[in-house]
Amino acid sequence: MNKWILTFSGALALTLMSNTNAPTKKVQAKKYHRVELGAIPGTLAPLVSDAMGPIEVTWKMLADVTYKDMYVKELDAYYWKPTFGASVQSLSNKEIFITGYLIPVDYDAGFYVVSKFPYANCFFCGGGGPESVVDLRFAGKHRNYKTDERLTFKGKLKLNADDVYQMNYILEGAVEYMPK
Repeated sequence: MNKWILTFSGALALTLMSNTNAPTKKVQAKKYHRVELGAIPGTLAPLVSDAMGPIEVTWKMLADVTYKDMYVKELDAYYWKPTFGASVQSLSNKEIFITGYLIPVDYDAGFYVVSKFPYANCFFCGGGGPESVVDLRFAGKHRNYKTDERLTFKGKLKLNADDVYQMNYILEGAVEYMPK
């Protein structure tokens, strides 16, 4: 069953609608929540503010990015400078969750990424682009993860287009998450 959450500017009631013949269910909102309809191109799926819980982000959504070769004098090298699409920009600084494969980049430093692909096909091994990994910046202590564990993490999504020493996508305050 597909569900959409709709609200109108200034409205305090949210309406949950489904594609079945069941009656709609109205829920009184505790406070105003902003919903951006059509924020994900080609879908009716809205993006909901943090006040309503984390937004589920898919790898397809993170693919809304283009790259341009930029020369970095200090490195005497070119790197791919990302230009994030509107749907990705609308996720910036929002609490999100994403599911993928854990890749330990540096066990000693506790540096992990979550990847669209398992280790053998991940960005670092040539199977995907920079949009297929998210740097996990953990909220606190975390357990040691095994390569290719498939898990879901939530945190605040940060977009990085300028620092060549960081990933394009960073999940600040990352914690393991079980969607409801």
